[in-house]
Amino acid sequence: MYTRTEENYLKAIYSLSKKEGKDVSTNSIADRLDTKASSITDMIKKLSAKKLVSYTKYKGVNLTKKGEKIAVEIIRNHRLWEVFLVDKLQFKWDEVHELAEQLEHVKSEKLINNLEAFLGFPKFDPHGDPIPDRLGVLPKREESKTLDEMLEDEKGVIVGVKNSEIEFLQFLEEHDLTLGKTITVQKRFSFDSSKVIGLNGESITLSEQVCKNIILKTS
Repeated sequence: MYTRTEENYLKAIYSLSKKEGKDVSTNSIADRLDTKASSITDMIKKLSAKKLVSYTKYKGVNLTKKGEKIAVEIIRNHRLWEVFLVDKLQFKWDEVHELAEQLEHVKSEKLINNLEAFLGFPKFDPHGDPIPDRLGVLPKREESKTLDEMLEDEKGVIVGVKNSEIEFLQFLEEHDLTLGKTITVQKRFSFDSSKVIGLNGESITLSEQVCKNIILKTS
C-alpha cells in the first residue's frame, strides 16, 4: 500500500517522462506538483527506498518497472472514472478532473475491472487520452495531428486535447469544439499562425496556441 502523495508523485513522473524523455528533473516535478524542491528531494528518497524510482544526481529521476506499474494503474483508474462521470453522471469534461483525482486512489482491482466492463471497455477518456487496459497496455490512436499542423482545406475529427486546464476546456465547450466534431481548415494567417476553421456551417478564428492543443484524426 502506498500513500496518495506517493501515488501522485509516481503519476507525475510517468507523465513527465512521456514528454521529456526517460529522466525527469526534480524542477519539472516541483512545477508539476506545485511544491518546493526540498519536498521533492525528500519524497524521491522515500520512493527510491521503496524501489519505485531511481535517481541520479544532476541527471534526473525515472520510474522502476514496479513504479511504472503503479503509475499506470492510477492513470487507468483516473481515466475510467472520468468516463463514468461524463457518460453516466452527465458531468462536463471540464468538471471531472478533480473528482477523478480523488476516486483514482480507491484500492479495489475488482471495482475498477467491473467499472471498465460496465462502461463497455472504453479506449479513451473524455479528453481523448488513452486508457490502459488491465495489463497496462495503451490503445493505439489512429493517425492524428494537431490543428496547427493541418493545411488549408484539410478536414479532421477532434479526438483529443493536449491541454486539460479548466479554462481551456471551457473555451472549447463554448465554441462547440468537443470530441467527435468535424472541422475544416479554411485559412491560415502567416503573421501569427492563427487559423480560420469551419464548424457547424460557421467560421471561427483560433489562435496558434489553441490550434496546438487540439488533436484531430485526419484519415
